[in-house]
Amino acid sequence: MRSFPFGPTGGASSGHDDDALELTGGMPPPPRQDDESAGDDDYGTYTTNLPVVQRPSRWRWVPRGIAAAIVLFVFAVGWLAVTAPLSKSLQPPTPPSITLLADDGTPIARRGAILDPPVDAAKLPKNVTNAFLAIEDRRFRSHWGIDPRGIARAFFHNMTSKGRDQGGSTITQQLAKNAFLDSDRTAARKIREVMIAFWLEAWLSKDQILSRYLSNVYFGDNVYGLRAAARHYFGRTPENLSIAQAAMLAGLVKAPSKLAPTVNLQGARDRAKLVVAAMVDAKFLDKADAAAVRPARIVRDRTQILPNGTYFADWVLPEARDQAGEIVTETTVQTTLDRRLQKAAERAVKRAGLRDAQIALVAMRPDGRVVAMVGGKSYADSPFNRATQAQRQPGSAFKLFVYLAAMRHGMTPDSVIDDEPITIAKWSPKNSDGRYLGPISLRQAFARSSNVAAARITQQVGVASVIQAARDLGVSTPIPNEATIALGTSSMSLLELTAAYASIAAERYPVRPRGLEGEPERGVLATLSDRSRALSGDLHDHMLDLLSASAETGTGRAAALSVPTYGKTGTTQDNRDALFIGFANGLVCGVWVGNDDNTPNAGLSGGGIPARVWRDFMQSALGVGAAVAPEPEPEMVDPDAGNGLDETLENFLDPTNIPDVEGEIPGVGRIRLRGGELDFQPNRPGDPERGPSRRRDERAPPPRDPFGEQ
Repeated sequence: MRSFPFGPTGGASSGHDDDALELTGGMPPPPRQDDESAGDDDYGTYTTNLPVVQRPSRWRWVPRGIAAAIVLFVFAVGWLAVTAPLSKSLQPPTPPSITLLADDGTPIARRGAILDPPVDAAKLPKNVTNAFLAIEDRRFRSHWGIDPRGIARAFFHNMTSKGRDQGGSTITQQLAKNAFLDSDRTAARKIREVMIAFWLEAWLSKDQILSRYLSNVYFGDNVYGLRAAARHYFGRTPENLSIAQAAMLAGLVKAPSKLAPTVNLQGARDRAKLVVAAMVDAKFLDKADAAAVRPARIVRDRTQILPNGTYFADWVLPEARDQAGEIVTETTVQTTLDRRLQKAAERAVKRAGLRDAQIALVAMRPDGRVVAMVGGKSYADSPFNRATQAQRQPGSAFKLFVYLAAMRHGMTPDSVIDDEPITIAKWSPKNSDGRYLGPISLRQAFARSSNVAAARITQQVGVASVIQAARDLGVSTPIPNEATIALGTSSMSLLELTAAYASIAAERYPVRPRGLEGEPERGVLATLSDRSRALSGDLHDHMLDLLSASAETGTGRAAALSVPTYGKTGTTQDNRDALFIGFANGLVCGVWVGNDDNTPNAGLSGGGIPARVWRDFMQSALGVGAAVAPEPEPEMVDPDAGNGLDETLENFLDPTNIPDVEGEIPGVGRIRLRGGELDFQPNRPGDPERGPSRRRDERAPPPRDPFGEQ
């Protein structure tokens, strides 16, 4: 065994081997207690002077953790200061509203949150702010953002009660949640809520926090903020709220959608009673004053209420949002709607006298600006827009494209077509009245809406030409490649069909209907592929000739106005749909009538109700009257032909040839015509009534009573 090299005398080791040295890290192990010489030699003295090894304390991490928490808190506060500015606590928790304006700048509809300027809690009556503090956060003035007592109370209630869970969030926490966080129920969100609450308390005063809370809290009916809620429900400002009104608004915060007084007045009043009781319990209100509180009445400010939805608003809103871009504040967008024309359209629809059938009307300028739209009899009963969403067959109103294709192929309104039965590939169309006139002009065929004539034209010019005419005028819906389209068997919307007729009025095609002022932005490809083209002069004149014949003397004559009128009727099979589309004096209008379930309507036709509704609307819109039947032209008389009278009439007017006539007008007098001279003797007062064939001294016997004795 190797000697210990570090011994004081250089001799052999004192019984310690290499393994022992390895276990002691190269140092000799301490001497055993039973070694008598352990304390006498130098080795023993060396080993007893080694430091005592101690186990580290577990509490050494506490200061390190505190230091780390302080660093993290400072970092979090700095992160909040950068990513969550205080101004955000004034922003509403939902996207602000977009208000649609008519063409004259008058608001017509609003979508989104109803907002008003923020309130200043320091300037509000104490009973108003105390109502919210009593029911939401009684210790708001004393806590630092969280309320341990409130949390403990809510925890105990939720553990011991089977009713609705209570929350322990303070007003500061609610502001933090509403303004900065989402509604996820996670522990991480709750921690962020507490951190933001502390941050708000550090940077804002109590009145500033309360002002921000009251300015964006939700009160139901899509209303955010105390000022908007006070105006919406009571028609007054927050500074003038009564105790009952303030209590009702404070009570809505718990369940605004369920307790909104416009839908649940009794529930809102019951909740308000709890708020008043809480105000008494919190020493915010005397019992005598609380006993004098009466239930609040809803007095809505009707002058400020705008509809959230109308047929026109629903149609134009997507485009309005695209135009407005990212909505960060309350935005207004001006539309093309004309309020006067819209009211005229609504009146015309109400006067239509419909029972179960539905109706749609759309009016636009020749450049495509929609100025009036009615999508049904009642938006409240059915918001489905039959002017833009319904796809129905246009019937004979589709013949506009058939005759446009004919004019493009060199035909004119004076061209002749056979109004006789025809069969095309086993299809045999028939005229609706069952009459056939033989060879007639295209003007006559269009005016009387001849089905067989339209079929013959389609056969001559080709189905592809008819489809191309429809595409050029803006029709984008699918059109089958078959001859039956001549009678309007392909479906499309009333708006699309009316825009096609607007192309004729504008002398340019296509016309794109739009609801916003200003031309919409279009991409380069869309601009190149969909550029406007002029309708040639002769072609335009020919189409006006046809449309005038139909509206003034043909099937649409019920729509004729006192000004030049152009239009076309449309009636589908079994009278399921009826339409009249036309224009006059720079206004284009289309009217559709039918059933939503596409069932037949006995006696319905485009020349009936649709034409009359169209005329009613256009008369109000244009300030014109209905067409007056033309007076007969004076007959030219030949002065050499006995003044144009035949010998019989001349003999009749000769006094010598007039026979004597004598008679009596009952109750008036006696008349006598002798030798062409008239003699009239009126009855004198007191004279008995004389019959036409009795003398004055004759009397008629009294009438016999048919039920009396004989």
